Amino acid sequence: MDKVCTPPNERPEIEYLSGMYYDEFFPNFLVDKVKAELTAVVDFLMSGVHSYEEVQQKFDSCVESINAIACEFYEHGSEFETGARESVGETVITILERFNIMIDVETAIRERYW
Repeated sequence: MDKVCTPPNERPEIEYLSGMYYDEFFPNFLVDKVKAELTAVVDFLMSGVHSYEEVQQKFDSCVESINAIACEFYEHGSEFETGARESVGETVITILERFNIMIDVETAIRERYW
């Protein structure tokens, strides 16, 4: 197994989706759903040593879930536009950096429709 991620001793500080939380255009309850998906990735990374393939599969699953949530934004007078994409991308970059994972952000979020 090609190990790319060994969890740190303590859970790293991560500011999730700050751009979305600070913009009233995005309903907080939907941003919370996106955050929950990203938090699940961090929980997974904290659970043990993982291979590149396992980490990428977790990000793929996360992004597929975010794709479904993105549709809900339209139903609530919002949309998953540039600000949302950048906020998710910045959060993913932070996760990759905090866990010292050598996966490019574009690869990590390759399953996105947004």
